[in-house]
Amino acid sequence: MIDILILGSGPAGYTAAIYGARAGFTPVIYEGQLPGGQLMQTTEIENFPGYPEGIDGKEMMADLRRQAERFGTEMRTGVCVKADLSQRPFTLTFDDESTVQCKTLIIATGASAKYLGLKDEETYRGAGVSACATCDGFFYRKRTVAVVGGGDTACEEATYLAGLAKKVYMIVRKPFLRASDAMQKRVFENEKIEVLFECNTVGLFGDGMVEGAHLVRRKGEPDEEFFDIAIDGFFLGIGHHPNSTIFARQIDLDANGFIITEGGTPRTNVPGVFAAGDVADPIYRQAITAAGSGCKAAIEAKNFLLANY
Repeated sequence: MIDILILGSGPAGYTAAIYGARAGFTPVIYEGQLPGGQLMQTTEIENFPGYPEGIDGKEMMADLRRQAERFGTEMRTGVCVKADLSQRPFTLTFDDESTVQCKTLIIATGASAKYLGLKDEETYRGAGVSACATCDGFFYRKRTVAVVGGGDTACEEATYLAGLAKKVYMIVRKPFLRASDAMQKRVFENEKIEVLFECNTVGLFGDGMVEGAHLVRRKGEPDEEFFDIAIDGFFLGIGHHPNSTIFARQIDLDANGFIITEGGTPRTNVPGVFAAGDVADPIYRQAITAAGSGCKAAIEAKNFLLANY
């Protein structure tokens, strides 16, 4: 019987483990599909407190893992494929067909950025391709970048990048923006942003780093036009999908699949189940906010255990 079971090993999961272990419990982390979370795909992190010179994403996550293990956290490899949260103890099944039971559960499975599915996105990931302007925009000061998407997320990313970059292209496949009127106004009034309507990205190019994108305007139409733009960075602004599918119909989710928590807390609608990090955060999605929510989840789990067991 596990007192605190944590699904996910990003900043939220590791921080929850640190706090849970220091509270006198022995948390168990199942590391999931990508041990260390999305930061394992990030090269340099400069906005996490405590690293004044910046730090490689893999190195930072290794530090957090060692800290969690130092206090007695048990690390396990596996992906949860089924969860029964109808009664305590909760029962979870993993991809190796093993089953475990726990008194409290912290869901820190994260959210995955949506990509176009181009082979070049993988080729240049961490070398000009990013899904987080707030995380990586600083590296493109006074340079030229492109943002894919036409909704609020893309407009927010483009506006943010325009405060840093020399020029920002928005690559929009429709002949209009889907964003709110207020966000559209910000984009159209910013002289640094150029919107390329009815355009699709078909590839990226560059020697080791992104140097440009291959685009097609009015794809499939008689007047379709292929052309290239010179860019230094390629940002995806087409949203994120939370890794919450297996909890549907058991935990309250919003329209986009993010776990709904009680305002300002990590508590879900199921007593004893808590959510931390990007899986419950459609807005900020930063390592520092994920870590903070992991701390709160562990404290809530501790209080729940003391009150109920």
